Amino acid sequence: MNKALVALAIGGFGIGMTEFVIMGILPDVAKALEITIPQSGHFISAYALGVVVGAPLLTGLGSKWPAHRMLFYLMVWFTIFNTLSAFANNYESLLVLRFLSGLPHGAFFGIGAVVAGKLSKPGKEAQAIAIMFTGLTIANVIGVPLGTYFGHEFSWSVAFLMVGVVGIMAMLSIKYWMPELPQSSSGGIRKDLKVFRRLELWMVILLTTIGTGGFFAWYSYIAPLITEVAGHPEGVVSYAMILAGTGMAIGNLLGAKMAEKFSPIHAVVFALMLMASVLVANTFLAGDPIAVLVMTFVIGVVAFCISAPIQITMIRTAKGSEMLGSSMNQSAFNMGNASGAYLAGLPIALGYGFTSADLVGAALAGMGVFIALAIILIRKKKMNLVPINR
Repeated sequence: MNKALVALAIGGFGIGMTEFVIMGILPDVAKALEITIPQSGHFISAYALGVVVGAPLLTGLGSKWPAHRMLFYLMVWFTIFNTLSAFANNYESLLVLRFLSGLPHGAFFGIGAVVAGKLSKPGKEAQAIAIMFTGLTIANVIGVPLGTYFGHEFSWSVAFLMVGVVGIMAMLSIKYWMPELPQSSSGGIRKDLKVFRRLELWMVILLTTIGTGGFFAWYSYIAPLITEVAGHPEGVVSYAMILAGTGMAIGNLLGAKMAEKFSPIHAVVFALMLMASVLVANTFLAGDPIAVLVMTFVIGVVAFCISAPIQITMIRTAKGSEMLGSSMNQSAFNMGNASGAYLAGLPIALGYGFTSADLVGAALAGMGVFIALAIILIRKKKMNLVPINR
């Protein structure tokens, strides 16, 4: 059982590395392909779009396959297209390959989260899911900084070759450590699609998209924030990524504890309120070389407190079609990735500076708070409408 969770964590490590390393090497990619930094931000959006499309599509197509086999094939796809990304030589080819690389992301995490919950002890689902997401956070402590370093020192393409190696490790670990599991969906895709009739599910998707978009508005442009605003040399970006990743790892585990102590949706509200506050504070502190590094760690902690609680919120909301719902939450997470990167890039392109991205992020996190509160009110209304047997 422990090895199975480790296998999921290794897959999460690879996914976390490919998703976030592009943000650390954004200036290097822009320089190599002779495009602007805002244009290179399109690679972030293309990957996120791949996740959005791939999560429901691949989860649905693989609904009749055993979950362990589906997880293996998703890693095969992931490994192939991330490795090919290293050989892209122009804007158009890398854009397409980033889209294709993103297709298995949501389905892997969506199916993996449900599998992790089933492998856990009763009441410990949040911790099991957090273990899988620990792979993603450790990627930000080790994989992303290493990829950023080699991207700066040698070539940005080395980072994607490293992702390919991790993908192979994930394939092997799933093949030999994951127990045989039943098919991903017992009712088939038609039954699963009925989950989209639920208003609450769409509310959770909107919450994840807008709320987590606040984090990506900041993180997408962390490299120029560190170098151009705080005045650090490019080499410091790798260390900043380690600080952010360490914060994410701690926040991921804290979020799991919060989800177990309080209700998951209340944990989400608290995390988003904190996120909005620290992003606003960062606009005033980013110009200070020391303060910007401290805030990089703090924002990482706060941002990833939301991971386990919001995933459990979706799994419970999609009762009966948990894997599809869980995968859709990863689509929403990456719609937040795409929209956060895009919206934050608008004021930057207009000349308002890189700290303007933090204000965009704070606004998105604040909107997420109101959506979460609306979900709580809907649930309370449902409870009040339940007839009492006398």
